[in-house]
Amino acid sequence: MYEQKLMLLYNECLQELKSIGIDMQNTEIVGNIDIKISTRASKRYGCCKQENPDRNYKVVKRVGRKRVINYERFLTHHIEVSSWVMQLNDEIIKNTIMHELIHCIPYCNNHGLEFKKYATYINQKLGYEVRTKGNREADCKASNIEYKEDINYKYKIVCENCGQIIYRKRFNQNLIKRYRCGRCKGRLKLVECKY
Repeated sequence: MYEQKLMLLYNECLQELKSIGIDMQNTEIVGNIDIKISTRASKRYGCCKQENPDRNYKVVKRVGRKRVINYERFLTHHIEVSSWVMQLNDEIIKNTIMHELIHCIPYCNNHGLEFKKYATYINQKLGYEVRTKGNREADCKASNIEYKEDINYKYKIVCENCGQIIYRKRFNQNLIKRYRCGRCKGRLKLVECKY
């Protein structure tokens, strides 16, 4: 049922991208893309799994004493859209598909500068709202679906500076020692534990 809807919206996205000069069906540049529905993912909107790195796009960086190898282009892309997303409005589904299609473009396999350039361009030209992160509560309200908050957490972590709350099912001390708030770079502290 949802597979036909997904393929229809996917093909619409491909045609819209082609109309603004981004040809996602050109396998010489982008590679091969397949798309399917993921029944396992319960939190994320979608993902783009990549295989067969192009050796010509190999980047070696030094991080301390280690060498880290990254690839900026892949020849095979597997896009998965979560099944719960398929219950939302078509615009939200197409936003998710567009987001994942951008990851298929060379140099865009993360949410870095190139990804943001393409997202901004697509948003301006086609009227999308492609972002790096989705807002599940707002999307459920826009689709007239009841939003159920996941309250199966054990740990509540709060930013000491801006008060942002982060919930975790698992906890690692490195989260508080090494990481900072994504909004304001403030220190994190563990506030609540449920056992």
